[in-house]
Amino acid sequence: MTIPLHEMTTEQLSQLEAEWDNDFTALLGQNLQLDLSRGKPSHKQLELSHKISNTTIEDFFSSDGTDTRNYGNLRGVIEARELGAKILGTVAEETFAVGNSSLSLMYMVAQTVLNAGLWQDDRCWKSESKVKMITQVPGYDRHFTICDSLGIDMVNVKLTSDGPDINAIEKKVAEDPEIKGIWCVPKYSNPMGCTYSPETVRAFAELPKKSAANDFVVFWDNAYGVHEIKYPGDELASIMVAGKSLGTEDHLVQFGSTSKITFASGGIAFVSSSELVLNTLEKQMSTFSIGSDKVNQLKQARYLNEHLEQHMTDHAKLLSPKFSLVLESLEHDLGSLDIANWTDPNGGYFISLDMNRPIADQVIELAKTTGLILTPAGATYPSGTDSENRNIRIAPSFAEQDELKTAMEVLTLCARLVSIRDLIKNR
Repeated sequence: MTIPLHEMTTEQLSQLEAEWDNDFTALLGQNLQLDLSRGKPSHKQLELSHKISNTTIEDFFSSDGTDTRNYGNLRGVIEARELGAKILGTVAEETFAVGNSSLSLMYMVAQTVLNAGLWQDDRCWKSESKVKMITQVPGYDRHFTICDSLGIDMVNVKLTSDGPDINAIEKKVAEDPEIKGIWCVPKYSNPMGCTYSPETVRAFAELPKKSAANDFVVFWDNAYGVHEIKYPGDELASIMVAGKSLGTEDHLVQFGSTSKITFASGGIAFVSSSELVLNTLEKQMSTFSIGSDKVNQLKQARYLNEHLEQHMTDHAKLLSPKFSLVLESLEHDLGSLDIANWTDPNGGYFISLDMNRPIADQVIELAKTTGLILTPAGATYPSGTDSENRNIRIAPSFAEQDELKTAMEVLTLCARLVSIRDLIKNR
């Protein structure tokens, strides 16, 4: 098909709808079981890290003298902190290696700033009758869940493939003292895949100065800091360097982990901030922890500090063909029809598909009847509500290549079929 659907006559649309409906009917008898709903590493990606898990440790002492088999050292062993600094673009002195989940660390920081504050003074968010955070949409559902669980209201700001609307963000934080923070995925964002420009990074570092609230915090979730698909990948400027030059470093907290580098729930999580904030967090951690799994930290850090770049290149070799397949399928099956647009990221785990009409939920439900599971419509928005009903998140990583090919044939057919039916209905 070489012309957009909206340029066709109703008769042409009806003929094409009947053809696609026959194709769809044929799919229903195939008993498909396909899943593009979560950005999980594939089996082959996980196998890349077996060399780490199978390593035998002869020397359990880290270079800072810590016996990793024993209690203590809440900040993490120095090798792990150096690894976190490399991934986050910080320095080891400003980075903790704690547990295996950056999500847990984000929750801890949000809970701490809400109930006790981060600055060892009388500032804490719960002193306000209402607390809000800016959530960029489409965005990461786990950020929304943290806010919901802590009773924090969310204020949405649109995120595009070019990045956030920084002017809208600055205006909102300057006018509303109840807005206390902002969630960010600054590199290869979930699901848009965009990376913040140096100018945007500096603007985010300046938000605490422009905020009407004196306890504003930037939650900098750098989950995909080393997750390139294409080379050279995107470069992300350091928000801490910008923060130090602006005097806002006590209001910037960065997060990351090795969950998609090695093993989910078996990696190392990192949090980085100023010395003042880290001291506050260490005191908070001492109430519920006597130290992380430092043996695991040492094992992973010793390998990755030396081999991180090659290790991530090996990941990219497995991911790149899958992303190419998805993009080629979208272009081949939808490109000329003018019914959708999509992102083409240089890294991360997602491709974001936006329908031109408010039909995302219908596309996802139709695909489900064939056996294809997609992220629920609205999942990339707070409360699961995409007011425009257009966004569909595609996660190519977990499926095998042949399964992914079939899944994309299903998805694009459903997108075409729902689009043409909606167009005919509204003629």
